[in-house]
Amino acid sequence: MTTLPVPPLPAPAQAPAPLPAPATPPDADLSVWPTTTATPAHGDLTVGGVPLTDIAERFGTPAYLIDEADVRTRCRTYRQAFPDAEVLYAAKAFLCRAMAHWMAEEGLGLDVCSAGELELAVTTGFPAERIVLHGNAKSPHDLRAALRLGVGRIVIDSASEIARLAAAVPPGSRQKVMVRVVPGIAAGGHAKIRTGTDDQKFGLSLADGSAQHAVARILGQPTLELVGLHCHLGSQITTEKPFLAAVRRMVGLMARIKDQHGLTLPELDLGGGHGVAYRPGEDALDIPGLARRVRAELVESCAVAGLAVPRLIVEPGRAIAGPAGVALYRVLAVKRTARHTFVAVDGGMSDNPRPALYGVRYLPRLIGRRSTADAAPVTVVGRHCEAGDILASDVLLPGDVRPGDLLGVPVAGAYHLSMASGYNLVGRPPVVAVSDGHARLLVRRESLEDFRNRDVGL
Repeated sequence: MTTLPVPPLPAPAQAPAPLPAPATPPDADLSVWPTTTATPAHGDLTVGGVPLTDIAERFGTPAYLIDEADVRTRCRTYRQAFPDAEVLYAAKAFLCRAMAHWMAEEGLGLDVCSAGELELAVTTGFPAERIVLHGNAKSPHDLRAALRLGVGRIVIDSASEIARLAAAVPPGSRQKVMVRVVPGIAAGGHAKIRTGTDDQKFGLSLADGSAQHAVARILGQPTLELVGLHCHLGSQITTEKPFLAAVRRMVGLMARIKDQHGLTLPELDLGGGHGVAYRPGEDALDIPGLARRVRAELVESCAVAGLAVPRLIVEPGRAIAGPAGVALYRVLAVKRTARHTFVAVDGGMSDNPRPALYGVRYLPRLIGRRSTADAAPVTVVGRHCEAGDILASDVLLPGDVRPGDLLGVPVAGAYHLSMASGYNLVGRPPVVAVSDGHARLLVRRESLEDFRNRDVGL
């Protein structure tokens, strides 16, 4: 039988080439913006129900806004994640009277670093017993204010502080104190914000015995009551591992204190430093995950050491205030050189020194104008007389960005105004709270009159 050749199958019809996906605008991802951020169908970006263009028109620029609902939500996240712990807001991130009220209403305590922060909180009505005073070099004024106002605890940071504080406690009183221990753990987003390693200015070393020696000295002071140990590893920590290592080392020290002095300390403060994302896709610390793992490590370590589990204390600052804030700037100039395009704005390192200090990377967004121009890389710079006055390097903005445009910078709620200066006498920006479609001024803009009133000499 002859086998007939099988004809080849006809070639399938060629499918039409897929249309290219539309380019994603560089500012389309709002994941690092405050939780109430929205883009209405026929309007521009809003936070707390308030258009950002309205904030700029009403309060001027530069200006900072803070989303009250976002702040409160983050407080509640911590309270839910750490139900048996004490949560202290690290006021150095950003403090004003409204912020102190929000913390009190949400059930958080405060961690302060100066008499100024302390006085502002207490005179606002914040309960002094829910405040902890920190500081690697507390002044006599700081200590006197803490004792006069009745703070809950003072963290001992150096050996010289022990006798100074003990002598200042009024007769018949006792001041609760903790010892800041340096556990020898490197953690944090930059060398300048790592505080848990030896051979730097913070705390008392576990490795060289300074912490143990301080404990013995405190126990010899009848006016001081040692209630716990404290450590702070650094800032912008995005993984739980350093905190778990700190738990093990701190519990080990607590066990030695019990063996040597017969004292079981009731509190363990692990500080803060919880990292947040400044740009979409960056890592941030998982707070519920941190709480679960720290609690499990603490229970296990105490069981091995034969200790009762101490009450845990955590001190978030940036993780509460940072993502809730937005900075607004007006573009003053656009300068194109052979290699760069510089977009200069009406603020800079006087209201946000962090990029110059330790290289924080932000992602500004054009606000209030719909542009069809292709995105192009630019460097957003400040108005000050420093080459390092850069707010954001090599970020994408519409290629037609021009003077008069409004830029919004997210994750601007922490360590901006709290670190602001009077450089070039431009004045610090105002702070505006947004909530449920309303905006209200919390901190007014610093004026030339303020500068003149402080300048009393000739």
